[in-house]
Amino acid sequence: MKDMTNLDNFEVGYDIPAKPGMDEADIQTPCLILDLDALERNIKKMGDYAKDHGMRHRAHGKMHKSVDVLKLQMELGGAIGVCCQKVSEAEVFVRAGITEVLVSNQVRDAAKIERLAQLPKRGANIIVCVDDLANVVDLSAAAKAEGTELGVFVEIDCGAGRCGVTSTEAVVEIAQAVQAADNLTYKGIQAYQGAMQHMDSYDDRKAKIDAAVAQVSDAVAALKALGIETELVSGGGTGSYYFESNSGVYNELQCGSYAFMDADYGRILDKDGNRIDAGEWENAFFILTSVMSHAKSDKAICDAGLKAQSIDSGLPFIYGRDDVEYVKCSDEHGVISDPKGALKVNDKLRLVPGHCDPTANVHDWYVGVRNGKVETVWPVSARGKAY
Repeated sequence: MKDMTNLDNFEVGYDIPAKPGMDEADIQTPCLILDLDALERNIKKMGDYAKDHGMRHRAHGKMHKSVDVLKLQMELGGAIGVCCQKVSEAEVFVRAGITEVLVSNQVRDAAKIERLAQLPKRGANIIVCVDDLANVVDLSAAAKAEGTELGVFVEIDCGAGRCGVTSTEAVVEIAQAVQAADNLTYKGIQAYQGAMQHMDSYDDRKAKIDAAVAQVSDAVAALKALGIETELVSGGGTGSYYFESNSGVYNELQCGSYAFMDADYGRILDKDGNRIDAGEWENAFFILTSVMSHAKSDKAICDAGLKAQSIDSGLPFIYGRDDVEYVKCSDEHGVISDPKGALKVNDKLRLVPGHCDPTANVHDWYVGVRNGKVETVWPVSARGKAY
């Protein structure tokens, strides 16, 4: 396997879309590019916000799947570590030297639990989410067999309708079981309201999170009455972090998409009724694509189709242009409405994808650009780590 840190081992076009020093115009497409100035401003802004509000920020690695982006979040934004959704993602970050890792998901398969229990041997503090007493037993047995310690968050389903318990009684029961179990430590509560993150209305999002805060507050109070202190209450996303950070209950954020900003998140509205990509956050993440055909006078065909992006949250939009529109796609082609014939073959365009997370997961590399030049090329370190 080639050393991913030594770009001299890679050939542009065959292995990699660009190398540092190249002009942006010469980058091979389709590929992911990062506007480094915008990315750094987004990261610093979230870091300053978290610090000013007394919050820890554990950046969500499932969004970018990149050790390099996470390190930037830690260096510029003060992130204390990473959230991962899968054990394989966590393994990538731990092997890269990240020591604070939350698997913000359930781990139930015996082989995966064994791998999870081995990670503290690499110097990492590992926390995992639990919503079932049987899982406590299995995690304890694996950690004891490995001679390691695992932290545990009890997950509350506070509206997403996915994993998590729905009653205070269940939270207490699981927390008590964790405290009684060998090689496990109760660390707190996972309370991420994922279902409301993309609701357009600020007031609608606030109503959903108010209900979550009440649910979490009740659980924390019940635990405290039994002498069980909750060190961390973790949650919050790009569409809600300001609610959790002013709740008086949460003390850790798990924001991810703010750093890149995609089309779906960008359309939600802030408290003043403005799109959040119009002032709160900048678009820093793009699919760079080239026009490959203009045989029809009113449409151009580009090289970024379904295999270059995820369209589960809608089609991409063309950044900085209102005279052309990306209207549909197939495997290898994107169709662009060009009624005035403004585009020509080999023109390059920046697409803002509908959903950044799964789009990142189908690429091998990020090309970081600044002032029209390639400054850095980073591997998508945990690409395909879905197990």
